[in-house]
Amino acid sequence: MIEKIKALCVKYRELIVYIIVGGLTTVVAWGCKFLWNFLFFGNAAYPTVAQNTVLSIVENVSGIAFAYPTNRKWVFRSTNPNIFAELTTFVGSRLATMVMGYLLNLLFVNVLGVSVFVSTVIVGIAVVVGNYVLSKLFVFRKKKD
Repeated sequence: MIEKIKALCVKYRELIVYIIVGGLTTVVAWGCKFLWNFLFFGNAAYPTVAQNTVLSIVENVSGIAFAYPTNRKWVFRSTNPNIFAELTTFVGSRLATMVMGYLLNLLFVNVLGVSVFVSTVIVGIAVVVGNYVLSKLFVFRKKKD
């Protein structure tokens, strides 16, 4: 039984580590977002469009700063010597999911009247999935020999 579990862990190592690193990235990004909301917007449950924009930027910048080195080292084990090109592609893919998340947050909070706290969780799930797919397909893809 333990050997089967070990084999599954080896087979799905990348996905397992991504879930762990993604969870930590989410904690960092949301922590920064909600701390900013608390410090500067009085912990608004229904931030204005301008406040929502600022919160989205804070969340994504902090998430990207944490996610790139952890994804490079532990999730995808990248050995790409051209770190600048890889980082640029990573930031570009994260900006794409940031725009998606931002628009979804505006829809949920400012159009549908969903609390920013509930919206953040719903949108976060969509963003994590999008980030993995883009990272796997475009940022940390393995070159075939």
